[in-house]
Amino acid sequence: MDALAVAGMSSVNAQQEPGGVTPQETEAIAKDAFIYAYPMLFNYKTLYQQTQDRSNKAYVGGFGKFRHYSQLYGPENKEIVTPNNDTPYSWAWLDLRREPWVLTVPQVPDDRYYVFQWIDLFTYNFAYVGSRATGNGAGHYMLAGPNWNGQTPPGIGKVFKSETDLILTLGRTALNGPSDVSHVVRIQNQYKLTPLSSFEHTTPPPAVENASFPAWDEAKATSVDFIGYLNFMLQFTQPTNPSETEQMQRFAKIGIAPGKPFDVTKLDPATRDALERGVADGKQALAAAEKSTTNSFGLFGSRDDLKSDYMTRAVAAGMGIYGNTKQEAVYVGYRVDADKQQLVGAQPYVLHFDKKDLPPAKFFWSMTLYDLPGRHLVANPIDRYSIGDRTKHLKYGADGSLDLYVQHESPGKEKETNWLPAPTGAYTLIMRIYGPNAEVLDGTWHLVKPTKVGGG
Repeated sequence: MDALAVAGMSSVNAQQEPGGVTPQETEAIAKDAFIYAYPMLFNYKTLYQQTQDRSNKAYVGGFGKFRHYSQLYGPENKEIVTPNNDTPYSWAWLDLRREPWVLTVPQVPDDRYYVFQWIDLFTYNFAYVGSRATGNGAGHYMLAGPNWNGQTPPGIGKVFKSETDLILTLGRTALNGPSDVSHVVRIQNQYKLTPLSSFEHTTPPPAVENASFPAWDEAKATSVDFIGYLNFMLQFTQPTNPSETEQMQRFAKIGIAPGKPFDVTKLDPATRDALERGVADGKQALAAAEKSTTNSFGLFGSRDDLKSDYMTRAVAAGMGIYGNTKQEAVYVGYRVDADKQQLVGAQPYVLHFDKKDLPPAKFFWSMTLYDLPGRHLVANPIDRYSIGDRTKHLKYGADGSLDLYVQHESPGKEKETNWLPAPTGAYTLIMRIYGPNAEVLDGTWHLVKPTKVGGG
């Protein structure tokens, strides 16, 4: 039987009964529900590949296990879009239904940036451990699910409570070039995840029922069948946040509820057609919103940060899922040049920064190039995928200014230290500023635009 037809641990009738809902209302609800679900769907894609699909190269080993990367991402890495090329990742998923877990971090050298970003099933960034948030000292931090109400155990520096029972951490440890890999590995090997009972040397709570995770099928997940995936995930988000009570009552009119089975073949033709139109409307609205978004300001954050702006949450997932909250890092970029034309590698560009316009960062900044529409790194003859203030031998002007050259062909030996290679076709540029200063956050600093070299 199709896993989506038994989308959870419930045994209620699979027949959908959205009775009393007009086709117009069904379409409108489906549009809003698809936008609401979109980031959760692609979060689930990562969850399934990393914890359930043993044949997938992204598999981390299941829940409660770290998988560390100790090399910079390259063109062969296509597991996620717009990958961070500055700080190798440490991925892990936790299932908090049985008990909380403890993250242990070592003393990290003061001159090395690191962060653990904690993300719930909604894709909200609900907790941070690292250089900015908790410092570089050693410590133990507890992650607890929505139904845990215990006291903070001895030895725990801070408790972070999640709205959802399944959570992801995306750790990042700064890597200063290939020669630095061994140092990063040494730090990563000291990151530990431990169930609370093991941390306290006590008897663990009773085991919880295993969930049957539906296989990831992107075509289904972005069709009317998104409802099955959403229903499966919603059972790990209980109790419902009070801000969403009315919305969930509305969504229930089209068969959306925690753990409720969904079988598209049981729908009457009129309902199915209305749902399909709603999904198409949602996709169209999301594409339009993505097209008009050029930076990460306000895209990523906690529920308190994003409120009920589900379109912004969806845009964030579509343009670069798992982005940091702005206080941690800011992403700014563009697809077009100063003349508002699409960036293409066949056209050389220069990015000229006066000294006062250099990116203001507490930790560091970098600019990465991604091809379009894939948003992946691009192979090039010098194996350079990003450029920034840590790039070796970067040349500044006598007045402190900086010129970066972005193009397919080499700009010449004298300028290659400042060259970011591009494909022949279309691409996008994204700058990451780690530890952005106040002028970035208040909007008084602006990223310079690419200017054509040679008349265009």
